[in-house]
Amino acid sequence: MASTGFDRNRLRGASSPYLRLHAGNPVHWQPWDEMALVHARGSDTPILLSIGYSACHWCHVMAHECFENPDIAAAMNRGFVNIKLDREERPDIDRVYQLAHQALTGRGGGWPLTAFLDPQTLSPFYIGTYFPPTPRHGLPAFPEVLQRVRVYFDTHRDEVREHAAALHGWLQHAEAVGNGEAPDADAADAMALQRIAARFDPDFGGSRGAPKFPRATELEWLLDAREEADAAGMANLALANMASRGLQDHLGGGFFRYCVDASWTIPHFEKMLYDNAQLLPVYARVAVSARADANLRSTCMTAALGITEWLARDMAVPGGAFHAAISADSEGEEGRFYLWTREQCRAALPEGLLPLAEQAFGLDRPPNFEGKSWHLMRVTPLDSIAWQLGRPVDAVESGYGKARRMLFELREKRTRPLHDDKILTAWNALAISSLARSARLLDDTGCADMARRALAALRESAWIDGELFANAVAPAARIPGFLDDHAFLLDALLETMQLAFDPRDLDWAIALADALCGKFVDDETGGFWFSARAHATPLARGRSWTDDATPNGGGIAILALLRLGHLVGDTRYLGIAERALHAAAAALRQYPEACCSVLRALREFRQPRTQIVVRCKAAQIADWRSALRAAMRDAGIAPGDGTVDAFVIPSGTGALSGLLSARESRGDAGTAYVCAGLACQAPITSPDELGNALRAAMPG
Repeated sequence: MASTGFDRNRLRGASSPYLRLHAGNPVHWQPWDEMALVHARGSDTPILLSIGYSACHWCHVMAHECFENPDIAAAMNRGFVNIKLDREERPDIDRVYQLAHQALTGRGGGWPLTAFLDPQTLSPFYIGTYFPPTPRHGLPAFPEVLQRVRVYFDTHRDEVREHAAALHGWLQHAEAVGNGEAPDADAADAMALQRIAARFDPDFGGSRGAPKFPRATELEWLLDAREEADAAGMANLALANMASRGLQDHLGGGFFRYCVDASWTIPHFEKMLYDNAQLLPVYARVAVSARADANLRSTCMTAALGITEWLARDMAVPGGAFHAAISADSEGEEGRFYLWTREQCRAALPEGLLPLAEQAFGLDRPPNFEGKSWHLMRVTPLDSIAWQLGRPVDAVESGYGKARRMLFELREKRTRPLHDDKILTAWNALAISSLARSARLLDDTGCADMARRALAALRESAWIDGELFANAVAPAARIPGFLDDHAFLLDALLETMQLAFDPRDLDWAIALADALCGKFVDDETGGFWFSARAHATPLARGRSWTDDATPNGGGIAILALLRLGHLVGDTRYLGIAERALHAAAAALRQYPEACCSVLRALREFRQPRTQIVVRCKAAQIADWRSALRAAMRDAGIAPGDGTVDAFVIPSGTGALSGLLSARESRGDAGTAYVCAGLACQAPITSPDELGNALRAAMPG
């Protein structure tokens, strides 16, 4: 008998590496597609939806324990249409079922997410996360769950339908919306700062307790509060401990996803592109900050350079884009790639470096990982080690660098964790934006080159015939872009145009802004939907103002529309951004500390950043750029810190859109236009005048 397609596993050709990991399971896995949904609906078979991602440790555990078990797989195949979903490819579907988990269980979800769906409505009637093969951890055995869920579905159809209707109504009103005036920025900031301070860990930074996540959007918002010493102090303490303790990989650079303890000691060892993309400009800002002390600046510079080295070495693909993630597991064990025994270190290092390395990395203390091995941290400053060993500081620094390189080279010979080679537009856009900002903050051409190469890769692979896709794959597997893809890429274009202006990038930015406004604006509230109608997101399209592991797409959209609207003089973008802030008013009044991206957008609306547009001959660009950096330095501004946008556009570039078409060079030396929001100064025709003009444009 010919196969129907549903009596076999269909994941072998999936675009997602995570889905392909399950292609060998005896489960008849289906991808989330119309074919599987139509079959479930037509046969009236409940759907078992399993959502995970490649760097998820417990996803791999459940796969090994349950999905590779022939008996459990047979029960799944008999009773359900089994669908496997990569939450990073379909964040809209993951979001709606995570919300459903919260509604049905009264607590947050996580991964793996295991949802049993009515095939007619796609509403979950039973939902959980990890299930073991036998009862343990207070959880029922998965085979028992399968049996009971199927019996319930077959015998309680009316209740299933009633629950679906109630859940649908709850999901439609799950997010706070409002149509009043946007709240006062100072009041919203004050409430957010008060609440962040109330949960702040005074010993290690970040929020008290465990697990401990690097909240990059919160850290950047704290750094923005220039007049608040307490805000900067909280950010600096968190950044220092994150960089010196276990969240950072001290051999290979980059940061892990989070720490499982309250002291930033032991991480969950996966490394995500989006975390490192967000942390890079935050560390770069403090590395060049005149307000930070020398030790903190050095720590932050090392962390920033470590991220850029990791991106270039481990995440960049030949075409210029970046892979998504590196798993926590290798050889079946979490963290195995990164952990050391004292014997391994002693075998790797010459005797003369051992005392230094042991003090620097904490190997002279009890093991910090399960009582038997070490996850390396920077526990003792090098100047303290130099004093204890009676050696010059520069000799200890040189020895530390040598020990670090030797351990890194030995570690590179180990079995590496799984690489998730998806190319996701939103995450790449975050990386492009951060690299472009860091290139200006650190005056680093390497960062600039990586940003431009990645942007060119997305233009080639994700921007097809005027449509933005969420993933760079073969045509059949492309997913239309979500709000985050459009908003983050628009922000990235506004940053890269400040490195080297390309009129194609301006045209692309305008096309993206138009698509964002056309596809994602909620006409009723003025806010933004996360998905477009083309995604056919089940149950609810979703609206949110809170930051998650990535910045809130609505907040970044408002910020980018304000910047682009002022740059090209398009009041339509400004109006959409203002209306969206009104829609965010309820969220900002109820939980502003969770909405730092929107808070930054509100501040931008109330107090637009200074924008400088320079038109000059190509031969004069270097002089104007030098003058711009000097003017910002004299004004206490670090290029790339979000205070000033500066675009240097060569004369003869061609026709430009909107307001830029009228901003031509008016003299042989070039012309600079300095504006803040809708207020502009008289054109400047000499680089020497920039300093005074910038100081006059700055608030206060």
